[in-house]
Amino acid sequence: MSCVKGKIALRHERFDWAVVNTQPHKEGVAVDNLVRQGFSAYCPLVRKRVRHARKTHDVLRPLFPGYLFVEVPKDRRAWRPIVSTYGVRALLRHGDEPCRLDPRFIAALQAREIDGIIVAPASPYEVGQQVRITDGPFEGLVATITDMNEKDRLVVLMDLLNRPVRVRLYGRQVAAN
Repeated sequence: MSCVKGKIALRHERFDWAVVNTQPHKEGVAVDNLVRQGFSAYCPLVRKRVRHARKTHDVLRPLFPGYLFVEVPKDRRAWRPIVSTYGVRALLRHGDEPCRLDPRFIAALQAREIDGIIVAPASPYEVGQQVRITDGPFEGLVATITDMNEKDRLVVLMDLLNRPVRVRLYGRQVAAN
């Protein structure tokens, strides 16, 4: 899957950012065709780990699957070709006008990019770290982190009734010890 970032140089007061809904798995096709028509399109990418047939590899996927951002002119007729672009399902609209995004949202996404890929903020925890559980039925107990995933879930190992027990918790349920 290649979802390219279009030219983002057209920023001035005659343009706003809008959201485009794409056909399934056609983000890259939509971006290519929008850029070919002279629009600036942006599809933020993230690196995902995929497991298939006992193999694991990293792939680039859209941060918002099925959606991308495009700079649209404020002139009503000038953005109409977006809707009929190959790979585009719809332009999100409020009535007859495209829903406009605050440009600071796009700037914040681009600020988190490293080499064209959105990077998640560093986790405050790491495997092997001792944490104190601050919420839930095990509140106050100390545990050791054994695994973490990208959805803010931790697997901790704690001693419960003199036996080691693995428990899944949200990151917000623990604090560094």
